Amino acid sequence: MPLAYTAPWVCGCCGPLRPRYKRLVDNIFPEDPKDGLSKSDMEKLTFYAVSAPEKLDRIGAYLAERLSRDVVRHRYGNVVIAMEALDQLLMACHSQSIKPFVESFLHMVAKLLESREPDLQVLGTNSFVKFANIEEDTPSYHRRYDFFVSQFSAMCHSTHEDPETRTRIRVAGIKGLQGVVRKTVNDELQAIIWEPQHMDKLIPSMLFNMQDSPELDENPAALAESCFRELLGRAAYGNMNNAVRPVLVHLDNHHLWDPNEFAVSCFRIIMYSIQAQHSHHVIQQVLSHLDTHQKDTARVRAGIVQVLLETVAIAAKGSVGPTVLEVFNTLLKHLRLSVDFELGGDSRRNSAISMSSGQRGKESEERYVQNAIIQTIGFFGGNLPDYQRAEVMMFIMGKVPVYGTPCHTLDTVKIGSVLPLSSPPRLVSVTSGFKSKSMSAALPSTFLDPLFSISLMEDSELRQLVLEILHNIIDRHDNRAKLRGIRIIPNVAALKIKREKISKQDVAFMKKHGQQLYRHIYLGCKEEDNTHKNFELLFTTLAVLTIELANEEVVIDLIRLALALQEMAALNEENLPMWPRCGIMALVGAYLNFLSQMIANSAFCQHISKV
Repeated sequence: MPLAYTAPWVCGCCGPLRPRYKRLVDNIFPEDPKDGLSKSDMEKLTFYAVSAPEKLDRIGAYLAERLSRDVVRHRYGNVVIAMEALDQLLMACHSQSIKPFVESFLHMVAKLLESREPDLQVLGTNSFVKFANIEEDTPSYHRRYDFFVSQFSAMCHSTHEDPETRTRIRVAGIKGLQGVVRKTVNDELQAIIWEPQHMDKLIPSMLFNMQDSPELDENPAALAESCFRELLGRAAYGNMNNAVRPVLVHLDNHHLWDPNEFAVSCFRIIMYSIQAQHSHHVIQQVLSHLDTHQKDTARVRAGIVQVLLETVAIAAKGSVGPTVLEVFNTLLKHLRLSVDFELGGDSRRNSAISMSSGQRGKESEERYVQNAIIQTIGFFGGNLPDYQRAEVMMFIMGKVPVYGTPCHTLDTVKIGSVLPLSSPPRLVSVTSGFKSKSMSAALPSTFLDPLFSISLMEDSELRQLVLEILHNIIDRHDNRAKLRGIRIIPNVAALKIKREKISKQDVAFMKKHGQQLYRHIYLGCKEEDNTHKNFELLFTTLAVLTIELANEEVVIDLIRLALALQEMAALNEENLPMWPRCGIMALVGAYLNFLSQMIANSAFCQHISKV
């Protein structure tokens, strides 16, 4: 019987009878692996693959078979040659038939990544990165990268005992993740990469390496940051939640809110990397995270608020989204919670703060939280357009109780805590730069009543705050900088004060609220704890009212107010100390000098100059 019928397997052992693609693959491997890939034989294999693309899948399968065998037998020289051949075939072949070949290629890369040999892991990663940079003509409907996300993420957390080897593995892992990102984020068929199970591996792996900054040629931290920026830059609106949430979870797990330098750095990267129209989504994410930490320590809450401030500061003007009042409501809610904690209403909290720290330490930490929140409110308000800023002003003042009303949301002590004495300029920044054509729209009763309620408090700095807010709103031509200091101005015209004709709406406003304004100025002048700054601000208030809102009727009322103040200081029926009486007299003299020149009444000017 012929041999061919008795032993058909002999064809596989006889070189000339083997399939051509197998012979071509075998020929690229030299007898001594140290000689490297045979270039001439590789050219023949490449030409064959390009000429007969239908054979690519068989070439890939055979190379995968050889590579698996060589890995098991620790023939690492042949493994390197096989991967080099695969890389060249990938670069040279672009056809529909490359799809099955890619599957064989990815199978071989996975085989290397599963190896415990660092050199093989790095080799497999480098090949994957080359593959990731190849643009395929048609998308793949069935290819998945779940394994590679998991494996590269594990490499990013390498704990190899040798520092240099550990760095090499981590760098390779980051490069691999970067390759996955580039290969998948622009492919609609690979939208699964944005799902939580993958983001929860990708992003923590990057952040873990960003925490370390070793002085090495290949710095994992710098590479991880680059990959992180690239991922965020490709994130669509619907993916923002899955991209930002793992960052917040990582910061929680590694206790990076206190101190919060790394957290601030992360969110700076996020805000500068994402598309501007997505900024408000990040802000909302941080606010929601703040809600989950409302019973945490003061330092942690303050760290989150400071991160929120950074996101607000970077967000472009007007891009903070439609839910502005929701943002302010959340901030004010946490401000009230902090006040409750500071005043001892912390029975609802867990034992996060050690009782041995003392009441004073707890109060100072809560004040730290309050300052951070108020600073954020001020900066956020400063980034809003005027129409939203007006709405926010009404919203904030709506949270302040009106003095004398039967229902208070906060008692007087709590108001003093809600507006910490060390941070009045922060709240003033909400109104800074605000311009309104009509005072009736800018200062309705719903805003004035709670504002004046604060002006009656026995705290000189809070009264200063009220006056500064009034200046920001009333002074529409920025004249107050020219009016600083209580002084006798010899020539008011030299100040080049800007003013316009009083509108009918403003006349109506003064008829409705003028007496209320005069009353609170009068009451503010006779407070015994007034400082030099209080009197300066009161003088500026009178001067700004004269410039912006004074017609003949208002001028008469202002003169009456000045004379009433003078009489109060002279008769001293209130038994005021000498300092506030002198301050009132200086205020009246400086203001009447200013007013006489503004109305240009020669007889009045002469009388004032004589006095």
